[in-house]
Amino acid sequence: MSLLSTETSVPLPRMSGLGPVDSALLEALLREAPIGFAFFDSAARLRRVNPALAALLGRSAEDCRGRVPADLLDAANAAAYDTAIAAVLAGEPAVRGDHVLGGDRPAWATTWFAARDDDGTDGAALIAVDPGDGHNAEVALRRSEERYRSLLAATNQIVWAARADGDVSEDCPEWRAITGQTAEQYLGRGWLEAAHPDDQGRVARAWADAVADQTAFDQVFRVRTQSGDFRHYRSRAVPIMRGDELVEWVGAHTDVTTQREADDMRTRLTQQLGEAALRTVRLQKATSDLAEALTVHEVVHAMGEIGQSAVGADRTTLGELDSEFRLHLLGDAPPAGTPGAQPAESGLDFPSAMSMAVRERKPFIAGSPFELRALLDDDPAVVTFLKHTDERAWVALPLLSAGLPIGALKFAFAAPRDISDEEKVFLEALAGQCALALERAKLFEREHSMAESLQKSLLPEDLPEVKGIRMRAIYRSGTQHVQVGGDWYDAFPLPDGRVAGVLGDVMGKGIKAATGMSRVRNALRALAFSMPEPADVLTGLDRMFDATEGVDQVTTLVYFVLDPETGQIDLSNAGHLPPLVVPDHAAPWLLETEPDTPLGVRSERGHHKFFVQPGNTVVLYSDGLVENRKRAVASGLEELVTVASQAPPEVVGDPQHMLKYLVEGMLKGYEQDDDVTLLAVHLPVTEAAPET
Repeated sequence: MSLLSTETSVPLPRMSGLGPVDSALLEALLREAPIGFAFFDSAARLRRVNPALAALLGRSAEDCRGRVPADLLDAANAAAYDTAIAAVLAGEPAVRGDHVLGGDRPAWATTWFAARDDDGTDGAALIAVDPGDGHNAEVALRRSEERYRSLLAATNQIVWAARADGDVSEDCPEWRAITGQTAEQYLGRGWLEAAHPDDQGRVARAWADAVADQTAFDQVFRVRTQSGDFRHYRSRAVPIMRGDELVEWVGAHTDVTTQREADDMRTRLTQQLGEAALRTVRLQKATSDLAEALTVHEVVHAMGEIGQSAVGADRTTLGELDSEFRLHLLGDAPPAGTPGAQPAESGLDFPSAMSMAVRERKPFIAGSPFELRALLDDDPAVVTFLKHTDERAWVALPLLSAGLPIGALKFAFAAPRDISDEEKVFLEALAGQCALALERAKLFEREHSMAESLQKSLLPEDLPEVKGIRMRAIYRSGTQHVQVGGDWYDAFPLPDGRVAGVLGDVMGKGIKAATGMSRVRNALRALAFSMPEPADVLTGLDRMFDATEGVDQVTTLVYFVLDPETGQIDLSNAGHLPPLVVPDHAAPWLLETEPDTPLGVRSERGHHKFFVQPGNTVVLYSDGLVENRKRAVASGLEELVTVASQAPPEVVGDPQHMLKYLVEGMLKGYEQDDDVTLLAVHLPVTEAAPET
């Protein structure tokens, strides 16, 4: 009896041992059951198919017969059918797979196995089953897992797991492929051995703390790869809890080398921009400080502070080049007597950083003693110097004016130092500002010296000795860094026996003020001998101003003529401060008169007459005595009267002591920022002759 039904739409494999009843039962089951059945011969032609599978293929059973999978299925399913048929014909016990229907329809599970038809044909039998939701969920889960692993691979993430105690018990081939560790080396906490030695301790402590506290783990560290270099990885892990129980740890290693390098680049750029901005601010501050330095001494002092604050130098030395091309060291040079050190004065052939910078007119940089010896050809003086100095790095820069050297600037450091290109540019700019300041200071000192000599030559060496009066004067220049001004005084006897005196102030500083003072002084003397009365002299000076002086040359003065016999003073005031009268036994007071205009401003000159009593002193003074940055003229005049009123009797009777007393009292607590000039006329008390 045939084991296969005569019903051509329900092919059955040959089953030995089945009787007619069993065969009919099997035929009915295959025809009615919701499973698919088919038989393919060795040429992969479909010979038998039941209705369920024919419907799955989208054809009738008759239309399916004799066709190969490529005639019935899409390319993917056809290839899967061909592969399964070849496998079972080659001896594979069973092959399982899926028959994908497309769209949202669920796939059918397929099973292939070897079979033989009733005519003895060998082939492959197929059973296809609709697995329902469970299988579809498994398929979806498998596909989700495949997609997740593909995503991890695309993002350079390596998934790893550890037991609740923090030890790794599952292999991670991806990690070992990067680090070259064996499975034995990786398991437990061996994965930490792949971390950079400088990072191992930190990461191990962080992992131990996370395990102990059951909190998330998140660390970035360097990992040694098989090639021997290091890459940055970020490792994160979270505890998996089941209720209150920690079950395991799941984490991921992520290669963040590119991100870390980008972050480092941004950090370096930010740092470089910040350093550039700081250097700009420091250069602006240095430029401002050097602009205020009027003398060479001040330039040296300013550069010392700049070298310490803006450069970080332990010693800053300035060298000034003279006309014979010899360097004169200024500022914080190495301690005197240091063997091998550059002398305070030396030629440019001396082996030193500063000499080299001047000779070659370019920066000289030695970041260590070894570099200094190499650059200076191991000169014996250099070797000796290095044995006795605490300096370990040097930067010397030429100071140039109009392209020619005028000196050198050197910064010395107590530790080796690497000078970057950016810092070198900053130091060269700083040297440029220093050269400008040094040249400006040298010009100022020459002008100051000339003006000071001129001014001293114009002031009288001695005041005239006139019977019946005592005259004294004080000239006190402003601080040593202030230019010479236009303060002046003079006194001389007149042909008629009287004495003329003047104290004035030509506004401004330097040569212009000093020469202006000279012209006024000489003109006043000439006028006084021809027409000595004060109003006439000032009127004559007004005419001279119109002819010789500029409108910006403001000059004020007080001019008087004193008769020693009578004590009468005739006085004219050209816009100057009022004279101070200090009586012998009364309160001092200011000789307030109607103020006239400064010289050159045409007006009717006033003439004032008053008498000086024996024992009294008349003091003329410049505005530097009563006015400064912190004190206005009005309050200064009030204070002058107060100070004079406190003078003891022995001071009032001595004009020299009186002037010193006023200067000390008025300048106490203030910084002198202008010249101070005073002229005092004292009429001593004459003793009556004894009666005979």
